Amino acid sequence: MKHHPDLAQWVSRRDLLEPLTTLAALIPDAAVIITDAARRVLFWSAEAERLFGYTADEVLGLPCPDGLLCDNDGLRPFGVTVRVTRADGATVRVRQYARMLSHEDQPDGAMHVLALDTTTTLGSPELLTAGATEFHGLVTRDPSMLQVFQIIRNVAETEATVLVRGESGTGKELVARAIHLESRRRDGPFIAVNCAAFTPSLLESELFGHAKGAFTGAVTARRGIFAQADGGTLFLDEVAELPLELQAKLLRVLQERVLVPVGANEPVEVDVRVVAATHRALREEVRAGRFREDLMFRLRVVPIFLSPLRQRPLDIELLLRRSLDEHNRRGPRGVTSFSPEAMRALLDHSWPGNVRELLNVVEYAFAVGRGPVIGLHELPPEFREARTPTTGRRGAPTNEDDERERVRVALDRCNGDLDRAAASLGVSRTTFWRLRKRLGL
Repeated sequence: MKHHPDLAQWVSRRDLLEPLTTLAALIPDAAVIITDAARRVLFWSAEAERLFGYTADEVLGLPCPDGLLCDNDGLRPFGVTVRVTRADGATVRVRQYARMLSHEDQPDGAMHVLALDTTTTLGSPELLTAGATEFHGLVTRDPSMLQVFQIIRNVAETEATVLVRGESGTGKELVARAIHLESRRRDGPFIAVNCAAFTPSLLESELFGHAKGAFTGAVTARRGIFAQADGGTLFLDEVAELPLELQAKLLRVLQERVLVPVGANEPVEVDVRVVAATHRALREEVRAGRFREDLMFRLRVVPIFLSPLRQRPLDIELLLRRSLDEHNRRGPRGVTSFSPEAMRALLDHSWPGNVRELLNVVEYAFAVGRGPVIGLHELPPEFREARTPTTGRRGAPTNEDDERERVRVALDRCNGDLDRAAASLGVSRTTFWRLRKRLGL
């Protein structure tokens, strides 16, 4: 390559890092990375942080994260399009360019430019759904959710009461329905009730029914939800909202399988399997005096915990693709992909509303936009506002204590085997090692 003779003098007058950093910043949607002969990272551009989720502090001086720059056979072909894994486990499609560097005829490292592939940001449905498991409306590639599916299958063969814990929007009702459909009660009714949606007096009548004349307006007798669910499954959502006076009555129904409608004298037998759910920790509710300890133990015979979406990065892109396909089937708008800016915002989002929020975001984008590509301006306002990182690694859980506990539990379950522990969290061994180092484990 030709250059002016004065270039060498111009370069000698300044620190080479300055023009290098400036050049890297001028290349839109492209990461610039320099590694030495031992594949240690020497330079990690700001765009590399945004594209791959690792901060410079996390990677400088260390071997580059597995599978990011090269395969086992060495450097990839110049200009090849590859899908690489971010720090949070999600994937991004890039076009990769690399050149080996040498000094005195000896290998001295390499310079890499990885440009975001704008031809498609979601890839083909076949590629994205590879390895995905669908189970009664639930879909995942996350190891923790696959374990939940197996627990559902096992517990469905019994009559044990189940307590589903998880944040709002994680799919607790879908889990309850899956337990019902996998059980011998599948031909019976499945009824869901939100305990927070009724006043205490109305909730008692709704759950247990009432006799004629039990209260003003009770002109006829009414079967309650428990009686309506006889032979099937009753899903009690937000069970922590039950008033104390109703908790004793629920405990009796669970233990003796009989209930007494409001205003009645004769007990009524019921055969109902109860699956309860809450986003609160019942032990804390017991300590606060708001929940009966005996009822807590009766409800949580088998506890099932659903991880929030921010801790299931492998599922974010998968769920986006599936939601995209669903809206395409409904019409009239046909969308092939998200723009690079929109996709980056979606992958970086912490998803406080979990899967429900993700589905609503896609519906919003379909409703307000036009054309085959969803842009950043078509996402809800919070995606377009400036976001302040809450952790050193974008897209990671905001609660470091929760993250530390997840890593500790993974190590305990796998008896300290790093490869198995990393696989259980859906990350590479290198990422898991960095995570342990950052968390001080």
